Amino acid sequence: MTIFAKNDVVAKSRYWYFLQKLHKVKKASGEIVYMSPISEARPTKVKNFGIWIRYDSRSGTHNMYKEYRDVTRTGAVETMYQDLAARHRARFRSIHILKVVELAKTEDVKRQYVKQFLTKNLAFPLPHRVTKSKNLYLSKRPTTFY
Repeated sequence: MTIFAKNDVVAKSRYWYFLQKLHKVKKASGEIVYMSPISEARPTKVKNFGIWIRYDSRSGTHNMYKEYRDVTRTGAVETMYQDLAARHRARFRSIHILKVVELAKTEDVKRQYVKQFLTKNLAFPLPHRVTKSKNLYLSKRPTTFY
């Protein structure tokens, strides 16, 4: 079972919460044998992640699929928590992550806000660059347009 949490104590608590929902197992009759942090094989490469979640809002329970672009799986999940807190006022305790998948092919990406970064020769212009000068005082004001 993969649990996303900020520390070991929260991870253990979430583990027992989900295990009680899946099977008839109490904390007294079970044991956690091994815990390990999730590490990426290539943490410097930007990847697309698809996340299936279920969360409880004030009006009911909702299923949702969201896509994020990040360098690590845990970074994408952190972004998802922040996004749901901002857009839907969903708290950490009410969000259940069902599945996190790395989208290897660009055809698998469904959302437009992720597709816009997949275009070839994507460039971000820098319109207001200030040139550095060794002199402390200059005779004219610097221009930032090129």
